[in-house]
Amino acid sequence: MNGRFRSAPARVLDPWDGLLLVDKCAGPTSHDVVDLVRDKFRLPKVGHGGTLDPGATGLLILLLGRATKVSQQIMSTDKTYVGTFDLGVTTDSHDAEGAVLQRRDYAHITPAAVETEMRKWVGDVHQLPPMVSAIKKDGVALYKMARKGQDVEREPRLLHIYEFSLLRFEDGRGWFRTRCSKGTYVRTLCHDIGEGLGCGAHMRTLQRTRSGDFDVADAVRLEDLVHFSHADLRERIRPLHTLRLQGQA
Repeated sequence: MNGRFRSAPARVLDPWDGLLLVDKCAGPTSHDVVDLVRDKFRLPKVGHGGTLDPGATGLLILLLGRATKVSQQIMSTDKTYVGTFDLGVTTDSHDAEGAVLQRRDYAHITPAAVETEMRKWVGDVHQLPPMVSAIKKDGVALYKMARKGQDVEREPRLLHIYEFSLLRFEDGRGWFRTRCSKGTYVRTLCHDIGEGLGCGAHMRTLQRTRSGDFDVADAVRLEDLVHFSHADLRERIRPLHTLRLQGQA
């Protein structure tokens, strides 16, 4: 048989190509976690499947090797969060990290009123992204403009909020759970319900518990990951060839 008709050898799958589920603590950025794993384990390609703000905790999906090619599929999945918000104070970032803009009385706000306002944000909604965000306007990140005191026009985004539930309410603080489509700013949801109630609000804490089919219960804590050996890491990687991701047959 003519050699030119021989089939090409099957590509060998690298066991380092896959996903690593990390339970991020508050403090480091998502890129800090990426840098830590890439440098500590000397891996050539590491990315992530959806940013968590420095103050947020929970599930951060790292993409290793050829898994970086499926970043859009990972990021496009729905997300689930739990967190808390405080009534009475608005900030420029819509969370506890930002500068205080206004303080208003919230003593008259009842749990029933909060639940009613939250229900208004369930379904298809248009959300105006906050100025303190990485979204770009004319090639410049909005947060960089915000640092200069600029407030530019932004286009509202169409999102879908599957759930926005009040779990507990006490002394102006609400504990909530939400499941939402990609691109949702949960801190802005908290800000918007405060505006709807007329007293203002900001997000205090946030934990991502699920991203698509992946759960934070199956993730390794970042505090433990820093002590991992290469063998420990290999045991926690979900090989790319075993995954069924959105858009795959």
